[in-house]
Amino acid sequence: MPEHSIRISSLTKTYPPRGEAPAFTALDDVSLDVRKGEFLAVLGPSGCGKSTLLHVVGGLVPADGSVQVLGREIDGPGLDRGVVFQDYALFPWRTVLENVAFGLEIKKVPTAERAALARRHIAAVGLSGFEDRYPAQLSGGMKQRVAIARALAFDPEVLLMDEPFAALDAQTREILQDELLRIWEQTGKTVIFITHSIDEAVFLAQRVAVITARPGRIKRIVDVELPAPRYGRDVRSTPEFARVRHALWELLAEEVDKTTAQAFASVAETAPRPAVRRGFLASLLTSGARGTA
Repeated sequence: MPEHSIRISSLTKTYPPRGEAPAFTALDDVSLDVRKGEFLAVLGPSGCGKSTLLHVVGGLVPADGSVQVLGREIDGPGLDRGVVFQDYALFPWRTVLENVAFGLEIKKVPTAERAALARRHIAAVGLSGFEDRYPAQLSGGMKQRVAIARALAFDPEVLLMDEPFAALDAQTREILQDELLRIWEQTGKTVIFITHSIDEAVFLAQRVAVITARPGRIKRIVDVELPAPRYGRDVRSTPEFARVRHALWELLAEEVDKTTAQAFASVAETAPRPAVRRGFLASLLTSGARGTA
């Protein structure tokens, strides 16, 4: 039996009513094992609970069920897990070096060693020479490199990534995907990577977990068998890439249809009178017609 870094068992997350919004279940009875050193992508339609799942594993959101990291039940954030968010979450008043060293400060690593480790990880993400810059002086791609370096610097067992490249342009996104794979192969970290992109999931992951429309459940886990190393090569044009991409597309398309149906049902339930409902649908059809003109 393979060694696991993460074991998720019967995980359910229900958010209580808030104002006029009713309670809703984001995740329902999710069970998932992530092998040590594995790169797992989590794919699903908007609102299916992907980010909630990551935040629960990160100890940022409580839930019912069990989440174990390295055999220990988690009860909050910990230095065994590094988190990289879509919006970078850098401290604007800290330099690149100081941001990357933040986790090392929490671990009370001596100052000289802390600086050396931070510089080493800054170099690993290709930012040598930018140690004294502030986040406002960096591009989006550079900020995300800093966020990755910061998450890696304190040497967590698990790296949790919540759509970290979603806001980047296509070229920068592909460059950072290559960088991430290179770093993952060098460090052997266990990675859970949340994404909306089928292509990104296939290119990066060893396995892809497809989540259903809300409430989120594990629909299927798909193996990805591409030649290694993937970075620096045109693996996206291979037959295996196309085969896995199509299989994921079919699985995801079913869930997107369900999400769309849920959205229309919600509008129908909350519309105060039929005229409003008809007006809303008419506006959608009109905007769609304009978009295709």
